[in-house]
Amino acid sequence: MGKVILENAPQNDTLTCPMIQKDIVNACAKETMKSIIEDFNGDYFGILADESKDISYKEQMTLVLRYVNKNGEVVERFVGLVHVSDTSACSLKEAIYSLLSDHSLSTSKVRGQGYDGASNMNGEISGLKTLVMKDSSSAYYIHCFAHQLQLTLVPIAKKHLDVEDFFDHVTNMLNVVGGSFKRRDLLRHHQAEELEQLLGSGEVIRTMIKSRT
Repeated sequence: MGKVILENAPQNDTLTCPMIQKDIVNACAKETMKSIIEDFNGDYFGILADESKDISYKEQMTLVLRYVNKNGEVVERFVGLVHVSDTSACSLKEAIYSLLSDHSLSTSKVRGQGYDGASNMNGEISGLKTLVMKDSSSAYYIHCFAHQLQLTLVPIAKKHLDVEDFFDHVTNMLNVVGGSFKRRDLLRHHQAEELEQLLGSGEVIRTMIKSRT
């Protein structure tokens, strides 16, 4: 590629055009997804999904595949991030099915589901897990262990006054800084100055070495 393209390319060909960059990213994404599907031969897999608001307050849903690869290892691979208009079970199901269809993955191959315990996910009558199991009865649902841990730790933390006070201060600080672009820029400026000082003193490098050892 270097001999054919890079050496023969015009000197002003920097490949910084946004359209070219997006084409390259899309091509890499397609090849990565192709490699993931080949890793489990398009066979049975589980789906892990969750949604949250991004910085622009758009609801985004993440989809991860969990499967056993050719070496018998259980792996998880991120396959997509999609905007969802609402977080109802039907809307999330359509988004998941659409994403799987884009990669020629059949919903009949789904053998597991992992979500949080919210009613739109975990509902016995019209939750996402129930809707998926109607199409694939072997797609058994497991409540996300991380979410279970969170549900346990949050009430415990609230009972500890020092821990509760700490998180209250963090929340207040995020609200104050996040509510103003000027305060965000000021924080970034001070962080950059502090990082320069740490780099100059070698403190960051020593910390990295200690963390690796």
